[in-house]
Amino acid sequence: MSLSAFFQQLVNGLTLGGMYALVALGYTMVYGIIELINFAHGDIFMLGAFLGLMVLNFLQGWGLPTGFALTAAFGVSMLLTALIGAGIERIAYKPLRHSPRITLLLSAIGVSILIQNIVMLTCSRDLQPFPRAISGGMTIRGVVLEYIQILIASSSLLLMLGLDLLVHKTRIGQAMRAIAQDLEASQMMGINVNQVIRVTFMVGSALAAAGGIMNGLYYGGIKFDMGFLVGIKAFTAAVLGGIGSLRGAMLGGFILGLCETIVVALLSAWGLTRAFDYKDVIAFAILIIVLIFMPSGLLGEHLPEKV
Repeated sequence: MSLSAFFQQLVNGLTLGGMYALVALGYTMVYGIIELINFAHGDIFMLGAFLGLMVLNFLQGWGLPTGFALTAAFGVSMLLTALIGAGIERIAYKPLRHSPRITLLLSAIGVSILIQNIVMLTCSRDLQPFPRAISGGMTIRGVVLEYIQILIASSSLLLMLGLDLLVHKTRIGQAMRAIAQDLEASQMMGINVNQVIRVTFMVGSALAAAGGIMNGLYYGGIKFDMGFLVGIKAFTAAVLGGIGSLRGAMLGGFILGLCETIVVALLSAWGLTRAFDYKDVIAFAILIIVLIFMPSGLLGEHLPEKV
């Protein structure tokens, strides 16, 4: 592999990793507070993409500028998915909060299947074209840098920075960290646990929606079942970085994106036909290796089981 090809895959990997990181943050936020693996989170990613597509098509149909339409698509989709995330927490998770974990897991899987089927029946089971609202790019020393990649990378970093500031510099963030450390003690200190958990679901869902729209812009198409695989990969990124660690989820997302693109490029350079088909194998191989050799992840802490 030439040096320019390596840097090209580096750019592609960082772009993909930013999308994974946004979804992984939702997983790790929810797990850090109520120790729930929300397997419906990948479908929130998909739902956000479909809502964004509807808003984008509607506004572009009225002849509004692309920049305004795209900004509105992000804003409306993130707002609606935040409300939907709060509704899901209130209806499907809150009543089962003190139930065995397997009950919560089954409820999350049920919500995932429900969202998938609602979107399939109301939209279509076929791949839906997503308009490439941003086109063009630049070439730097043989490395093609598309404007959509710049948008995705910069937007992902800004959203992750905003979340980091929210968690570490605000009162609601302080409450999130307190509940993650000890839920019962937080209740005794007067923290409104239900409200904080609801906000956590809202923030995580909004970030997933942003990732869904970026995915549609980057690949040019979305489908009702695309959230399953992305959700599993984002979960892998969260485990890799250390489930419960926000900065670990960010790091894990970028590492996973880089591993996918660079390893596939290396396999292609070594003459393996259809190397792109192996990109999903890479993610699951990383998950297995991390669970075996480093179950607490890169930035996670090994904590004793609460009894």
